[in-house]
Amino acid sequence: MKNNKSYRPNVAAIVLSSNYPDKCEFFVAQRTDIKGAWQFPQGGIDKGETPLYALFRELKEEIGTDEIEVIAEHPVWIKYDFPAGVSKKLYPFDGQKQKYFLVRLKNNANINIQTDVPEFDEYEFVDYKELFEKVTHFKKQVYRQVIDYFKKEGYL
Repeated sequence: MKNNKSYRPNVAAIVLSSNYPDKCEFFVAQRTDIKGAWQFPQGGIDKGETPLYALFRELKEEIGTDEIEVIAEHPVWIKYDFPAGVSKKLYPFDGQKQKYFLVRLKNNANINIQTDVPEFDEYEFVDYKELFEKVTHFKKQVYRQVIDYFKKEGYL
């Protein structure tokens, strides 16, 4: 049976504080358009962009800095479907296929979520347990899958 779903190509960043590797603190932010929806920075890959280029562009657009060190890249694209309530008018896709990167903020990085078009209105650095208490329900499984991979590989 053929899957007729369409997925938007996307990058996502698991941003660790500059305290890594001494302390493992994950950056999460609350979306401006959906109160209570906390997530990692992410965004679409524009035509002609590589995932790595899109990663740096999206971080600059969403958290005001691209002052990061890339620690690792997840080896496969991961798909997820949008929840049933997401309007096809808002997103002409059924979900997203994402390339995940594990990154560390450089010591001099300054986060500023008050960007030209703010996507987040709050952010925090949280530990592993708090991360899964905070993030939006439909992303927990994907986040756990990706973080477990990076843990298995010895990055976390």
